[in-house]
Amino acid sequence: MFVLAGTIKGTVGIGLPTAAVGILAQFIDPHLALALVVFPIMTGNAWQAYRAGGMLATLKRYWIFALVSMVALWLSTFVTAAISTDTLITVLGGVIVIFAVTSLAFTPPVIPDRFDRLAQIIAGVLAGIMGGFTAIWAPPMVIYFIARRVDKDEFVRASGLLIFLGSLPLCLGFWQSGLLTGPNALISLMMIVPTLLGFTFGEILRRRLNDNRFRTAVLLIFLAMGLNLIRKALF
Repeated sequence: MFVLAGTIKGTVGIGLPTAAVGILAQFIDPHLALALVVFPIMTGNAWQAYRAGGMLATLKRYWIFALVSMVALWLSTFVTAAISTDTLITVLGGVIVIFAVTSLAFTPPVIPDRFDRLAQIIAGVLAGIMGGFTAIWAPPMVIYFIARRVDKDEFVRASGLLIFLGSLPLCLGFWQSGLLTGPNALISLMMIVPTLLGFTFGEILRRRLNDNRFRTAVLLIFLAMGLNLIRKALF
């Protein structure tokens, strides 16, 4: 499970929580699924940011997004524990479907430099709220990066750093709200090793496979998982 999620992350730069939570929620309580991905998210993205380099320059460029998303994410985690299982499954499915559809078919207009701060604030708030509820905050971030027309290396570097920073308040908020208990935290820590193994394998794949075809296949799988979660909650 986490080897697969790590492989996707290492290949395309995003998708670890989307894959892990999306698959786990098909079989176990989604609250537990969210708790189990906390430390793999944190470690996988810290490793990605370190491997990409240029962290200080990236933080200087996107500090507004980072700050806003971290605050919004921490605040929204307190609501997650109170959400019913069916509602949470529906939200998870909806977020995954939105992520897949927008990534497959939507190309946002270019955001000029003069609107960059406002765009970071809006995208950061949306990402934080989404992340606090579902541990998945890639969709607003991806849309923002596409609209800013960042290159591949910048995308991998910035997404790794921003998701790592977002995982810190996620961990704190889940612990404070009672989702990340001792046993769950221990299992989550154990999942770091398979995640990093998958990430390493994904980096090798990234150099050998056609990125666009692999990305399309992954997004189609995400779309199917999201639709199945919505079906599971409604029927």
